[in-house]
Amino acid sequence: MDKLDRMIAEALAEEDREIVEATNERGVFAELAAQLSGHNAWIKWITYLYIAVFAVLFFWAGWQFFAATDALVALKWGLGAVVAMLVVAVLKIYLLTEVQTDRVIRELKRVQLMLAAREK
Repeated sequence: MDKLDRMIAEALAEEDREIVEATNERGVFAELAAQLSGHNAWIKWITYLYIAVFAVLFFWAGWQFFAATDALVALKWGLGAVVAMLVVAVLKIYLLTEVQTDRVIRELKRVQLMLAAREK
């Protein structure tokens, strides 16, 4: 915690300190784990499930691509592997935008607390 954070924590009342603790910075894995609880957690659970399914499809199609002896069959498996990996990439980007949204909301809460402490 830097000096400003300590000054804010000292100036706030006890109930406000709980809010400050809830808005502290978290690591990447903690942010991703926090996505699995809350109001829309079921959407994130389904997204993680789809990521796992399409990752398995990617590896399976990639294996079939390298095992194929015919060029046309290899092209079909390769195209399937590329599509599966693109789906995984898009779903991961979706999850990271959700993490970024949570970070912005948490910082806004911190700004609100700073303004509330300033008014006192």
